[in-house]
Amino acid sequence: MKLITDLDLIKTLEWAFKEKYIDRAVHGLFYVTPELSASLVFSKTQVLIMAILIFLALLWLYFDPISLAIFSLSIVQFFYLISLLFKFIVSLAGATTEMTQFITDEEVKNLEEENLPVYTILVPVYKEPEVIGILINSLKKMDYPQNKLDIILLLEEDDKETLEAAKAHQPPANWRFIIVPTSQPKTKPKACNYGLFFARGKYLTIYDAEDIPEPDQLKKAVIAFKKGGDKYICFQAQLNYFNKDENFLTKMFTLEYSYWFDYLLPGLFKLGLPIPLGGTSNHFDVEKLKEIGAWDSFNTTEDADLGVRAFSKGYKVGVINSTTYEEANARYRNWIRQRSRWIKGYMQTWLVHSRNLGKLYKAVGLKGFIGFNLLIGGTVFTFLVNPIMWFIFIVWLITQTQILQPIFPPVVLYISLFNLLFGNFIGIYLNMIAVFRRRYYELLPYAFLNPVYWVLHSIASYKALYELFVKPFYWQKTQHGITKYKPPIISHAS
Repeated sequence: MKLITDLDLIKTLEWAFKEKYIDRAVHGLFYVTPELSASLVFSKTQVLIMAILIFLALLWLYFDPISLAIFSLSIVQFFYLISLLFKFIVSLAGATTEMTQFITDEEVKNLEEENLPVYTILVPVYKEPEVIGILINSLKKMDYPQNKLDIILLLEEDDKETLEAAKAHQPPANWRFIIVPTSQPKTKPKACNYGLFFARGKYLTIYDAEDIPEPDQLKKAVIAFKKGGDKYICFQAQLNYFNKDENFLTKMFTLEYSYWFDYLLPGLFKLGLPIPLGGTSNHFDVEKLKEIGAWDSFNTTEDADLGVRAFSKGYKVGVINSTTYEEANARYRNWIRQRSRWIKGYMQTWLVHSRNLGKLYKAVGLKGFIGFNLLIGGTVFTFLVNPIMWFIFIVWLITQTQILQPIFPPVVLYISLFNLLFGNFIGIYLNMIAVFRRRYYELLPYAFLNPVYWVLHSIASYKALYELFVKPFYWQKTQHGITKYKPPIISHAS
């Protein structure tokens, strides 16, 4: 009789059932709750509504273009104003609260390692040979019993370079290399779903190839789950950038993320609103993750979608006082590719959860309903309408013409001017306060350049809108390992 190891058994199962596993990884959410899958970009009802609105707009344009312009501008300015006020109110709430589950060093030291659960780490990578060594070296330093670490490197079949680079770094025996069978869509959430079939842990987290997590992060997550109770499905580690001072783009990126984690997320938490998750360093209770259907393989911001679904099931999301350091995008084209994918995912998430507004309202309540539409839908909306309103303002400013006067009656004009002034003020103000909790005072002057950063967002938004119609599930690769800064050596929690 020949005995086989656990690894042999897993390899056998992977070979025998890979077709079944990849089918479930791609379509698992659709099989359980098809209405929540982004595999269908527009529902029949949404297509019908869009067709009716376009037909009515064309009819109105033919008979009375001036009143159509007034009505359209009024609607745009009203929702723009509401979106601005929403973000301002949430930020004020975030400034007066703390959603971080603070775990002390003493609590970490007092953990009995023999009682710690198995912890799975998923590492989905694609074409990352330059940076995979960074994560391997970082995970070797994790303060967690090696025999209870279940690390799964998820590689695509056509990515021989990353596989060879990973092997060259000689990862420990608790690492498993799992090849994700070639299939469409080729996305990170599909790879994570595939890896979930082989996960052995009670808890699970995801790291990207360039991530450098603090060594005690897993222990802090375990403590947070114990302290938080059964209502918590996920604890998000904080994200920061080791190359924040590289150029204008990395500085604005750092300001944006500082505001996101220090003000916006705490504000959403305090007000009881849905919280979009981050794409990395989110720590899950595996059973609860499976219960809500895991990731949507067709959504290019699977993290935001997962946060909405978790909220609709009554689960909470928290943040732990542990940081994962990443490489901020330092090149403009690379940034546009990454940001357009994120915005396209927000569009997908809004379309999916808006298919049945009555059901959404029932699942998340009035506050959740308003918060979802203004955060997910409102973010995309403001990015798309900004260049239109800027163009109208610039035309008026340069020509001083009266031709625009008929479409700007006093009420619409006053709201438009208020949005222009208040919108820029809010963007600058929120970036200014973002520096204080992390003490990034040297970035304060860059807050005044926020309108320039908005222009980049609008460019990315129109790229995302185009892709939503022509290639909705395309996951445009973000190139890493291009920074001039060396990754930091993290030996303990900061």
